[in-house]
Amino acid sequence: MGGPREDSRVWLPYHARLTRSRHPGELHRVTEPESNQPTDRPEPTLDVSPFEGDWQEWDALLSQPESTFCHRHGWKAVLEDALGHETFWLVARDSAGSAHGLLPMARVRSRLFGDYMVSMPFLSYGGPVGSPTALRALVEAAQRMAEERTVDLLELRTRHPVPGANLTENARKLTVLKQLPTDPEELWEQGIKAKVRSQIRRPMKEGMEVRFGPDLLEVFYDVFSTTMRDLGTPVLPRRFFEAIRSEFGSDVIFTAVFLGDEPVAAACGLGWRDEFEITWAGSSRKHARRAPNMLLYWGLMEECVRRGYSVFNFGRCSPDSGTHRFKRQWGSEDQPLPWLQWSPTGVVSTPNPDSPKFQLATNAWRRLPVGVTNVIGPRISRSLP
Repeated sequence: MGGPREDSRVWLPYHARLTRSRHPGELHRVTEPESNQPTDRPEPTLDVSPFEGDWQEWDALLSQPESTFCHRHGWKAVLEDALGHETFWLVARDSAGSAHGLLPMARVRSRLFGDYMVSMPFLSYGGPVGSPTALRALVEAAQRMAEERTVDLLELRTRHPVPGANLTENARKLTVLKQLPTDPEELWEQGIKAKVRSQIRRPMKEGMEVRFGPDLLEVFYDVFSTTMRDLGTPVLPRRFFEAIRSEFGSDVIFTAVFLGDEPVAAACGLGWRDEFEITWAGSSRKHARRAPNMLLYWGLMEECVRRGYSVFNFGRCSPDSGTHRFKRQWGSEDQPLPWLQWSPTGVVSTPNPDSPKFQLATNAWRRLPVGVTNVIGPRISRSLP
């Protein structure tokens, strides 16, 4: 792997730059609850049915504050075309046809790992968005669909509580957020601690640099897939990230840290409104002492400031894990994720490669060549939502 193509961009820290650019389906009906205010209008009802519009109509309905980039219509094509999963895009409408809420879901099933309906698989967030009545209607419709299909687990990865939802809440994951200022210098001087700044300077002194651009997808995947092998986890297919780049365009940021022509850390993340999430990342074990991952995160934060984002989302993790501690050192705050679940057999989570029951397989996976895991891994990971 050599340097970037012409359409990638080299990043330098603000104090090293002279100028800085700122750059046929189910139907479910729920009646609205009675209002405390007198009205002559009959009580409206909401029907939940498959969404049959286009992506512009769907995304235009994502005005609720609880919506995330995981709710965008483009994931339908990503999950269907890149991973081959069945999707269910649901909408709650009143009798006039006005939409009151939305719920994207997908079914991920295999003989080896089980049968799951998830909103949204392979991502941190999902669940219904809309009015309180629409939320209740969509949750009930999802549960009914899960019951009819006898899945092992229904999981709605809600980022915010859903009042009145008759499902079990599982807070096994959280996400970590950092508020961003409007100026990179303020972020450097006041937004992070001196110890963290010292760790960022280390790879800078080694001559490492950060680059951005959609052409870095291949570089990202090479670094990321090696990291996943080292962790003993099957990697997602390359075409999954190609589909993300195709569907979401400039809202996707591919980033890589280079030591000369060698990529030593890389990430892929997505922006939505005022927030950017670093969703997938990896770094070279060979260069771990040089801390390229610190420069990776710092470079992304500064890029987010330049792009006008006000929140940097470090992505989901398990509480009190090493990953959690890494994210907290940046002066960030935890946000618990109140995921909702239903299972007819007491299943409490989707398959987790970190589970002790997979320990033997994980240890064996770490010893395989990357060329082998990159062939086998995508066939397995598509069943691990």
